[in-house]
Amino acid sequence: MNNELLVILDSIEREKGIEKETLFKAIEAALQSAARKMVDKDLPQPSVSIDRKTGEIKIYSGDKEINSDEFGRIAAQTAKQVIIQKIREAEREVIFDDYQNRVGNIVSGMVHRFEKGDIIIDLGKAEAVLPRKEQVPRERYKQGERIRGYVLEVQKTTRGPEIVLSRVNPGFVKKLFELEVPEISEGIVEMKAIAREAGVRCKMAVSSKDEKVDAVGACVGMRGNRVRNIVGELHGERIDIIRWSDDVREYVKAALSPAEVMNINVNKEKKRIEVIVKDDQLSIAIGKHGQNVRLASQLLNMEIDVRGVEKKPTEAKAEVKAPSILELEGVGKKTRQTLLEGGFDTIEKIANTSVDELVKFKGIGKKSAEKIITSANAALEKKNKGI
Repeated sequence: MNNELLVILDSIEREKGIEKETLFKAIEAALQSAARKMVDKDLPQPSVSIDRKTGEIKIYSGDKEINSDEFGRIAAQTAKQVIIQKIREAEREVIFDDYQNRVGNIVSGMVHRFEKGDIIIDLGKAEAVLPRKEQVPRERYKQGERIRGYVLEVQKTTRGPEIVLSRVNPGFVKKLFELEVPEISEGIVEMKAIAREAGVRCKMAVSSKDEKVDAVGACVGMRGNRVRNIVGELHGERIDIIRWSDDVREYVKAALSPAEVMNINVNKEKKRIEVIVKDDQLSIAIGKHGQNVRLASQLLNMEIDVRGVEKKPTEAKAEVKAPSILELEGVGKKTRQTLLEGGFDTIEKIANTSVDELVKFKGIGKKSAEKIITSANAALEKKNKGI
């Protein structure tokens, strides 16, 4: 047992990187706890020591050494349990440190199982979770299918490190471009800003540090190959790549593309921009459900108020935030709470989902799901018309 213990501890120190002294102390503490149950309560509390050179284990009660065959068996079993536990702790620590360094990057794995709407992904050495709220509503995955995700955070838990992924975070798109476009990873092309409504549309502003390199062209790629690969990964999400400018007016024009802008008034103090377009360009500038102007506002981090020549400002005003789920008509409080807990915190997300997705929630049947989606679309339509 003694020589065998030393050989095992030496091997663990080499292969797992766990210091042998750490293991010695952990085994001594565990054996001392076990020894307390064996020694008469009237005797002094026992102490245990392991000779670092020979591996010999001794137990003392006061100044008296206690010899027991039963303790020998307990010592072997305890040492084994402690070693296994320490190896597991060390492996968990290595995994935590590894993925902590990958926060803000993309990892790839296989869909392992589904838990209450969350997707558990096998990364090889560890498992990650893709929570429902970090999933794109229209995306569907099957067990065993390969999936990529953006590492949002890594947390320590009693079961080991919990790796949380996202596919809706704008950083996911940013990292995809860094992987696909060498000019970005090399620092020649810089992504200045990005705004995204996951699964539907994304706007990103880019600039080049080299006059010979066209930032937009580099991101699009030859015949659109680069951006096409990213759109494929995002299952058809539309991506608008615009040229960044330090001239706010030029930047706004690009951000509201494809609409043609007639006039722009900028109030930097109030972080507000008033844009005037021809009446036939108004719907293009605002976009479906206010999406175009909303993403442009997020891109510039300023409120953009779009109006036509003949229109009042309030008619075309688009808020950066989507309509509240509280505006849903005919949907009960309990159902709204269920939707919120499931990650459907805006009407737009509900309008863009499917009946199959909603019926997964407890208490929502097919007819109820159809009613909820219809109500969401009606609310967005009202919002778009300024009603």
